[in-house]
Amino acid sequence: MNRNDRAIVGFATIGHSMFHLYELAIPLFIVYWLVDFDVSAAVIGTLVGGGLALIGLGALVSGVLADEYGSKRLMMAAIVGMGGSFLLIGISPRLEVLAIALLVWGAASSLYHPAALSLLTRGTAERGTALAYHGAAGNVGTALGPFAAAVLLTVAPWEWVAVAFAAPALLAVAIAVRFEFDETAGVEARTGEAAPSTDDADGAAPTTDGVTDLRGFLAQSRHLFTGGFLVAFAIMMVHGVYSRGILSFLPEILADLPLFAPVRIGGEAVEPSQYVFAGLLLLGSGGQYVGGKLTDRTRTEYALIATYAVIVGVSVAFLPAAAAGIAPMLVVCGALGVTIYMSAPIRQALLAEYSAADVRGLSFGYFYLGVYGVGAVGTALAGIVLTYGTTGTFFLVFAAIAALAVGLGGVLLVRFAEG
Repeated sequence: MNRNDRAIVGFATIGHSMFHLYELAIPLFIVYWLVDFDVSAAVIGTLVGGGLALIGLGALVSGVLADEYGSKRLMMAAIVGMGGSFLLIGISPRLEVLAIALLVWGAASSLYHPAALSLLTRGTAERGTALAYHGAAGNVGTALGPFAAAVLLTVAPWEWVAVAFAAPALLAVAIAVRFEFDETAGVEARTGEAAPSTDDADGAAPTTDGVTDLRGFLAQSRHLFTGGFLVAFAIMMVHGVYSRGILSFLPEILADLPLFAPVRIGGEAVEPSQYVFAGLLLLGSGGQYVGGKLTDRTRTEYALIATYAVIVGVSVAFLPAAAAGIAPMLVVCGALGVTIYMSAPIRQALLAEYSAADVRGLSFGYFYLGVYGVGAVGTALAGIVLTYGTTGTFFLVFAAIAALAVGLGGVLLVRFAEG
């Protein structure tokens, strides 16, 4: 990579690790919010779901803002906003303030991915390599966020831990502000380039280049939502509902299992469930690699159907594995972490295959809207099921949701796939 590429990659990897650090730390705090605010899982699920919804809703707007004001400004604003929201979370005296803090987090987070992928696809000459580094940095944040939260929550109240989580954003801004680069150097280096696409492991949205007014946005959206794309977008929404619901409350579910009862080490109570959750997410990085390889070696529809079939099986097997002992439980947790993240590059490739090149950027905007915006319903749904049902009901409901993705993959294969 040239000097400009390295500067862009360095800047973007900082932001991407921050996004996932904050996103995956939140589920560990839910365990404590349920007790301290004395509310049901349904209430907390709805509040967290509101923040997640804003990430998706803001994705379609953020790309346009990146075109108008530049990606660097938006990405810096996202980092500052995410850190600031955790500061507000830490000083929340009432549930209403916590709700506002979560909405601030969602709004700030929504700025990141469209702006970052716009920068990476337009500013770098070696675009694929740049996106690979960007995805790897996201995996680092995914693993470090829950692990750091688990360690700190062992020795300090959740309020102090949330305030401490504002520090990484300050450090990230102090480092990121030093990077200087040309945001359009990659486009200038390539002639006759089609609408940019992306290989980011999260399946996040690049900018919606060419959408300069409401009329253009509606026209391109109408062009996009035809044929197989409708089914592919439905799969994105289904995945969002499943993953948001499962990941948001899994720390709470694991903590309630006798297998992971708290243990005392050096006078401090340690929650093994929190480390299991962090390890589950760490395995997800390997899942993303496997999913990417599958899309190179087999039809995307086959890879998608197989992945969600495994997710269905893992969901159904969760409680029987917990009853069978620690080893089966860890195997099931590992399989869950691998397959949830393994689906990311598969879904991304699927959406690219069912969208035209001239609306590819907008297609990934809708991708993010489906996974986070509509997917936020999963967090509220999970909270409601756990409040009024049982843990067994919870896993059966979400197994059925994953099964819906299998069915939709079959529809694509039969009705729309070529060859």
